[in-house]
Amino acid sequence: MYTGNCLCGGIKFRIESEPEPIQICHCSQCRQAQGTPFATNTPVSSAAFQLISGAELITSFESSPGKQRVFCSKCGSPIYSKKDTLPGVLRIRAGLLNEELSVKPVAHFYTGSKANWWPISDDLPQFEEAYVPPNKA
Repeated sequence: MYTGNCLCGGIKFRIESEPEPIQICHCSQCRQAQGTPFATNTPVSSAAFQLISGAELITSFESSPGKQRVFCSKCGSPIYSKKDTLPGVLRIRAGLLNEELSVKPVAHFYTGSKANWWPISDDLPQFEEAYVPPNKA
């Protein structure tokens, strides 16, 4: 089990499963939503996600048709995103999790629109567009 919370601690949650490997997204929307050169997302089943507190603080924004970005209305911490095309999957922001993760980053994706001022200096695979895990292809 993993626990997580937003910056102000108003939203607390737990995940009762192992998260998927971390996906590093460099798309312009993730950069703008995070205020950083990339987002680190770990997909989890929505059935394994349990909100412990802060339901009244949860706000969402449809950043593109069928994609919701969920965040804390008090401190602004991004919590997760979800897509209509991936029902039952939440992309949790890995930096919110309190415990050490057993999963590591698997790839960089949307590198075709990455910030020109942030070099990618590791050996992970890079994808110009979306990353599709091998078992989902």
